[in-house]
Amino acid sequence: MKKTLILLLCLVTAAGLVFATGESEVKTVKLGHIRDEAHPTHKGALKFAELVEQGTGGRIKVEVFPNSQLGGIQEMFAQIQTGDLEMVYGGINTLGFIDGGDAFEITAIPFLYRDYDHMRNALKADFFKPVFDEAERNTGIKVLNVAGDTAPRGLSASRPIRKPEDFRGLKIRTAASEVVLRVMKKLGALPQQIAFAELYVALRTGVVDAQENGAIVVANNKLYEVQDYYMKTDYIRDVETFYMNPEFWNGLSAEDQQILYDASEEAGALVTELTGQQLQEAYAVLDRQMTVIRPPELDLEAIRRTLEGTFTDWEGDKWPAGLLAKIRGL
Repeated sequence: MKKTLILLLCLVTAAGLVFATGESEVKTVKLGHIRDEAHPTHKGALKFAELVEQGTGGRIKVEVFPNSQLGGIQEMFAQIQTGDLEMVYGGINTLGFIDGGDAFEITAIPFLYRDYDHMRNALKADFFKPVFDEAERNTGIKVLNVAGDTAPRGLSASRPIRKPEDFRGLKIRTAASEVVLRVMKKLGALPQQIAFAELYVALRTGVVDAQENGAIVVANNKLYEVQDYYMKTDYIRDVETFYMNPEFWNGLSAEDQQILYDASEEAGALVTELTGQQLQEAYAVLDRQMTVIRPPELDLEAIRRTLEGTFTDWEGDKWPAGLLAKIRGL
C-alpha cells in the first residue's frame, strides 16, 4: 500500500512538472502602435497576431495595443530598449527620430521614392543591410520587417498650389520633422508646429493656411470643411515596420523566427491592400468636397528642382555617402 501511494505521488508530481513546463513555454508578446482600430495598421497587427498564434500552435501569443495605449512612438521605442515591450508596428520614418537612428532620415526625403514597391525594394536591398545593422547596434531596436504601405503625404491649403512660387509666405502646419521643416523653408513657406488636435480650428480661423498630411487624414478628419484645395504631391512616403526587442528575438528558435517573419509579410500585404482601398475612398470624397490639383497641373518637376541640394550636407554624415544615388538607381 505504501509503495502504491509513493508511486501515485511520483506520478502526480511528474504530471505537475510537465504541466508547468508546458505553461512556461507559452510566450506572450506585447505589440503596440499609434493607429485607431479602423486603421489598416491595426488590422494588419491583428492579422500578424492571428498568424503567429496559428503558426506556433499557441506557444506565442501576441497582444495588440492600438491607439497609443502604450504611449507615443518614441515612448514605445524606449520601452523596447528597456525590454518592457517586445514589438511596435509603425512607420520606418520614425526610426530617424531617435538617437542612433539618424540614417533613417533618408526614408523621408521628398520625391526620393517612386512608389511603395520602390521604397520597400530599396530598404530590403543588400546595400541597406549595413544601415539596419548599425541602427540596431546604436538604438537597441531590431527591425524584423518593413511591410505595409501607408498613404503618402500631400498638401491641403486655402489657396491653390501649382508651382514652387505658390509656396511663398504660406503658413503651413507641418510635422515636427527636420526634413519637412527644411523642405518648406526652402520653398519659401512658413512652417508652424500645431498639435493635430488643434489643427481643424487653426485652419478654420486662419492661424495657418495649409497642412501636409495625406488624403486619408484630410477625408477622415473633414479638413475639406476648412480647406478648399488638395494638392496630390505624394512627396513623402513611409512603410509600416515591425520593430522588436533584439534580446527577445534572439531568444526565439530559428523556426519561430521564421514564423514571425512570414506572419509580418502576410500582415504587411493586408495593410497594403487596405491602404489602397482607403485611398480610393478618400479621393472620391475629396473630389466631391474640394478642388484636387494633380500633375501635370501640379508642377512636381519644378518643385523637385527647387529642392535639389537641400540635403547634401547629410550625405556621408547622417547616412553613408552614396546611399541616395543607390536608391535612385533602383
